[in-house]
Amino acid sequence: MTTKHSFFPGDITQVHGIKVGQAENKEAMTGCTVVLCRPEGAIGGVSVRGAAPGTRETDLLKPGNLVENVHAVVLSGGSAFGLDAAGGVMKQLEQMGVGLDMGCARVPIVPAAVLFDLNVGSAMIRPDAMMGRTALIDAHKGVKQGRYGAGCGCTVGKLVPGSTPQPSGIGSASITLPEGVTVGAIVAVNSVGDIYHPTTGALLACAHMPDGTPVPADGLLYGQAPASRQIRIQAGANTAIGVVATDCKLTKEQANRLADVSHDGLARTIRPVHTQMDGDTIFALATGRADKEINFVKVCAAAAEVTARAIANAVMSANA
Repeated sequence: MTTKHSFFPGDITQVHGIKVGQAENKEAMTGCTVVLCRPEGAIGGVSVRGAAPGTRETDLLKPGNLVENVHAVVLSGGSAFGLDAAGGVMKQLEQMGVGLDMGCARVPIVPAAVLFDLNVGSAMIRPDAMMGRTALIDAHKGVKQGRYGAGCGCTVGKLVPGSTPQPSGIGSASITLPEGVTVGAIVAVNSVGDIYHPTTGALLACAHMPDGTPVPADGLLYGQAPASRQIRIQAGANTAIGVVATDCKLTKEQANRLADVSHDGLARTIRPVHTQMDGDTIFALATGRADKEINFVKVCAAAAEVTARAIANAVMSANA
């Protein structure tokens, strides 16, 4: 890629009541990212569009189910093993006195989603409870974009036979609307598809042949057989997982809708997206810290936009 693009501004911590902590093992090329809410939690929602997700506590977030407030969200590498990181976050939050008060104990609500990076570094080292705890404790340090946290072992562009995927990572962006409401997103980008700039449409990341020639997978539209017919691509081996957050007040139903429309940001930047080999999952959080009246359609439009920008920032940061 010879074209240079400017990074999109802001990050999800610009949303009032949101902090981010990250931890990774650079040698094993895996890690986790914790999106921490204020102690009383935030209204949560989720939308799973990929056909091979690895998740925890997503049923709890569906409209109509009892619990509304989420205390943290964990994004992790390590495939299903990486869900252990959420246990460490739960235990640390409990020690901090954070969680749903059940009388006999406080139970922190910590949904999570994972991506597959076992084939990039060491398959035997995965994010665990200790790494999750470390990421949570570091939540005051802000967002590092690129090959950090859950983005440490991310790659994109995995459909062209004989090619090598391009490094990717984790990215974040935010928008503050004229009404004073901020919408932000953070996404770990490990997709099977290629990545395109959300504004210009320029190709940002794709597979490369051994001589360095970029080979985008758009030939799929013109009769070229996908790599999955010639080499094995594991279900769930590719995914974009993330969180979109806003500081306005939303209901649980609206938070789920916000997560739904945030996938439009994936569709603008990842081609193809939501395949049977992807576990694409977006969580939504509403902290309610900005006591502003705002049209919900505008919040949804901003959520899709910052999600697209975060994806672009992820691959640009990883390849800077």
